[in-house]
Amino acid sequence: MNTIVINPYYTLIIATLVLLVGRLLVGKIKILQNFNIPEPVAGGLLAAIIIFLLYLKYEISLEFSTNLQEAFMLFFFSSIGLSADFSRLKAGGKGLIFFLGVVALFIVVQNSVGVGLASALGQNPIMGLITGSITLTGGHGTAGAWGKILETDYGIKGATSLGMASATFGLVLGGLIGGPVARKLVNNMGRKPITDKTTDNVVDTVVEVFENAGKQRLITSKSAIETMALFAACLSFSAIMVSPTVTAYLPEKFTIPQFVWALFFGVLLRNVLTNAFKVNMFDRAIDVFGNASLSLFLGIALLNLKLWTLLDIAVPMLIILAVQTFVMCTYAYFITFRLMGSDYDAAVLCAGHCGFGLGATPTAVANMQSVTERFGPSHKAFLIVPMVGAFFIDFINAFILTTFIGFLG
Repeated sequence: MNTIVINPYYTLIIATLVLLVGRLLVGKIKILQNFNIPEPVAGGLLAAIIIFLLYLKYEISLEFSTNLQEAFMLFFFSSIGLSADFSRLKAGGKGLIFFLGVVALFIVVQNSVGVGLASALGQNPIMGLITGSITLTGGHGTAGAWGKILETDYGIKGATSLGMASATFGLVLGGLIGGPVARKLVNNMGRKPITDKTTDNVVDTVVEVFENAGKQRLITSKSAIETMALFAACLSFSAIMVSPTVTAYLPEKFTIPQFVWALFFGVLLRNVLTNAFKVNMFDRAIDVFGNASLSLFLGIALLNLKLWTLLDIAVPMLIILAVQTFVMCTYAYFITFRLMGSDYDAAVLCAGHCGFGLGATPTAVANMQSVTERFGPSHKAFLIVPMVGAFFIDFINAFILTTFIGFLG
């Protein structure tokens, strides 16, 4: 087999081309739009298939540099932390806090199911976490972050490839099951579809309050530098926390990955600056840098997606993912619905939970839209789900996963 090594600069160039191809595919192919498949995933999977064909026909293996990939990963998780304003918990009220508890309990269930099935199928138990909340609740970003750690520190061969495949599977299934589960619950209540379709789009009116509050600010060179300074602080803190000087004092089984430290310090920095010093954080700049970093991170990660490494574990993976889908439906139908009030808002919340419990926040919002367009608005659901899915779930998931991997490792 001939291995061709691609240096960091050419890796970055090729990754940007992958993103542009992904944008073209999503813009042209309706099914990709319907399932909210991210542009980096669409382009990256196409690139992975091409690389797979090169491997099969010519025995050529392409090795893309991962130096920049790690930096982009840390930028992305720092952006999540810097966006997590805990004053929003007050805005969401008790319902948001209660929903966080429901979702956190499900992450534990999801990982327990994954680990149990992986062990029963003769696989490494950590594979159950990869087909658990690492990829399903966490999505492609978390899959790529943990994949590298599991490969280098725990010897899980093909963890990144498995994670990307599992996350894509979850994204599609999350979009398929959310609407039917919620509609079944609504029909059980005897609620009839609305006949007046003139209701304003709830996503635009409610979510806008939290994600684009106040007058829009322009991203200038000054604001970009200020935002970059915040990211630099998160990356610096995370580097210090994983240095040998610090890790020597931490329990070996509970060593926290660097991206979790970056996320944690982002949360700390955000809430100290806004609450203690009344700093007006530029959320739009943080989102732009974070989203761009995620796209490039996924582009590079998917370029290194070696599909041939999945052949030996394809059947166990599909079995675990099928069971996880059933568990998500059952949990939303019987537990999320009842604990959130057993009313129409709870049913719409179930659609959202299925969306980001298997896929991502955009999938959750699309699921809820499919229900509210037919049965009427749910301001409570559109208030809670975007905040939980976009900000708080990654923070909770990171620490639950660290605990699970600490025990299993």
